[in-house]
This record gives sequence, structure tokens and C-alpha cells, in this order.
Amino acid sequence: DPLIWHTLMVDRVCELSDTFDAIHFHVETLHLPLMSRCATASLTTLHGRLDLPDLKPLHRRFRNHPLVSISNSQRTPIPWANWVGTVHHGLPEDLYSFHREPQDYFAFVGRVSPEKGLDRAIEIAIACDTPIRIAAKVDVMDREYFERVIEPMLDHPLVTFVGEIGEDAKNDFIGNAKAFLMPVDWPEPFGLVMIEALACGTPVIAYGHGAIPELLDDGVTGFVVHDQQQAIAAARRIDEIDRAACREAFERRFTSDVMARNYVALYRELAPARKRELA
Repeated sequence: DPLIWHTLMVDRVCELSDTFDAIHFHVETLHLPLMSRCATASLTTLHGRLDLPDLKPLHRRFRNHPLVSISNSQRTPIPWANWVGTVHHGLPEDLYSFHREPQDYFAFVGRVSPEKGLDRAIEIAIACDTPIRIAAKVDVMDREYFERVIEPMLDHPLVTFVGEIGEDAKNDFIGNAKAFLMPVDWPEPFGLVMIEALACGTPVIAYGHGAIPELLDDGVTGFVVHDQQQAIAAARRIDEIDRAACREAFERRFTSDVMARNYVALYRELAPARKRELA
């Protein structure tokens, strides 16, 4: 039971709190009651969607606790919370390699669920008469949706469903694609796979929900679209996107070094502020 081990971990961290300058949490909410009484500066990065109704009373109760968003868009449901910064995710610069010359297919990587838009991705590829390769996980809760909606679409000759792939296979799977399709239908808090694509030099075509317009530079690193007609038109123009510009945007905005520097800046601000608060 992971909850038991996280509870033990948080308790141990609190025991050791006076040995740290700052404590950075990624466990959503478990630590909040303890840290509200702790003298050491702390902050929490929230990684999921925040429009769930139960989260509002929780964050009102602990509204003094410093929070970090992974996109500005993620904050929308609780703008009044104690946001101290937005830090975009980052990846090691050499984790993915630049693929200058793509092959003739679109790629989709993600979960098979209604909000991820795999049905839309298949429709886009077929409309463009372009093969699509799908590396996707089917969770138990999405099995009925997969069998009812997606499985019948897999019979088309342009569609290849490979199932789940490991991290070692993603570099070429995404990097060799001429575009990465991300037609999501939910308030995407970030979309890590999008920066994996940019790291490979692969442009992204994505619906403009949640953080996507914040992360994707429309017309430079891909296209932000709002319906299937726009998505199909963008996919037909994907050769206009400079793949080197996609990789450059990744190196400038989304490396782990950039992420780490932004977090260190927050630690440096919070630690002295917490001491002054308790003085």
C-alpha cells in the first residue's frame, strides 16, 4: 500500500526538517497538515488537474502553503491559492536525440482514454492519407472504451497499434515521425510527451486545451488547433515547420537544467521568507 509508505516518509522528513533549508514535496496533499506547523520552508508542486471539486476546500484550508504549478493554465480552477511560481517540466538534454529527416508517418503516444483523443488522431491521419503508429497503454478502467471506440478503427490499413513501448524505444518512435498528434479533450496540465517530441525535433499538432498554447509556439514548433478541420489542415502543412526550431525550443525552455535553475530560485526566495515569518 503506497499510502502507508508515503505516510512514513513524510513523518521522517518532518523529523529531519531542521536539517534542511527547504523541503520540496511532490506527494500532492498528504504532508499539508504537518508542514503548516513546520518551521522549515516548504513548497509543493502540483502535477494533476485542479478542477476536481474536493480540491477547493482542501486548498482553502491550507491556503498559506506555497504551491508551484507546472503551467500557468493549471492554476485556473484555484487562482486564489498561494502560488509562488510556475516551473515547466524539464528533461535531460541528451535523453532524446535530434532527428532531422523524418519518415512518412504520424505518431501517437499515451493512454487510450476519451480525453487523450486517439480516435481524433486516427481520423486526422486517415484524412491525410498518412500512416499513424500508436504506442498506447490501455488501463483497466478504459478497456470498455478501447473495445467499443478504438479497436474497430485499428483495422484500417494506415493504422498500426504497437501497444506500450519502453523509454528506450520512444526516441526513434517519436523522432522518426513527421508529426506528433495530441488532439486532447481535457484541461491538460502540461503534457510531458509534447516536450519529448520537441526534443526529437518532431513538431506537434495539438488541440488548444489547458497548457498547450502556453507550451507550443503555434506555427513554429507545431500547430495549435481547435477542431478536426483545423487539425487536418495543419497536418497537411506540417512540412512547413522547421524541425531544428523544435529542438531549439526544447533546449531553451524544457531541459532539466532550466527546470532546476527555476526551482533553486524559488528555494532561495522561500527559505529567508519563512525565517522572517517565524521571527
